[in-house]
Amino acid sequence: MDPVTQVSGKAYPWGQKNVDTDVIIPAHWLKTITREGLGKGAFETVRADPANIFDDPRYAGSPILIAGDNFGCGSSREHAAWALGDMGIKAVIAPSFSDIFSGNAFKNGIVTVVLPQDAIDRLLEVAQDQPISVDLETMTVTTPFQDRFAFELDAFRRQCLMEGLDEVGLTLARDTQISKYEAGVATHRPWMSGERAYAGTSVESTGRT
Repeated sequence: MDPVTQVSGKAYPWGQKNVDTDVIIPAHWLKTITREGLGKGAFETVRADPANIFDDPRYAGSPILIAGDNFGCGSSREHAAWALGDMGIKAVIAPSFSDIFSGNAFKNGIVTVVLPQDAIDRLLEVAQDQPISVDLETMTVTTPFQDRFAFELDAFRRQCLMEGLDEVGLTLARDTQISKYEAGVATHRPWMSGERAYAGTSVESTGRT
């Protein structure tokens, strides 16, 4: 996972409420075993309208999506976060998110920013023709017009996002401690490491039957 400290650029000023994961990525796209290419299926039903915002050249390649309340509700499919990531979206700003979607987004390096509706309304207005910036160091969303909206983010998630650490990365970062613990187990509790015979130690002397 790539580190994320700041996401800046154009934003999709969508603002739609109660967008479920089936809208983000329809079920028939879930047969894939790879994350690549899911961006093509993202918001497929919305894109059926030729005037949709996601195919509007003014917002092509935007790394930010501004949405409405309860974004990511519905099923728990992680493909929703995969699809957004494949589209190039690095941050979603909304008044609230589904807990499961928010967790999936975090695990895939996507920042979910919660702001009140009045801030969302202002950002929807600004994003029509101006860039927006999400900064994890200052925990603010800013605009070229000096708008500054503070947001909160779980400290652990913030650290992981800024350091680019997913679950695998977190485990590897503790490789020294894990190796030391496993070496101790092999020495003092060899039966836990799958050993059936212990050098210089009889089964009787271990007290095991």
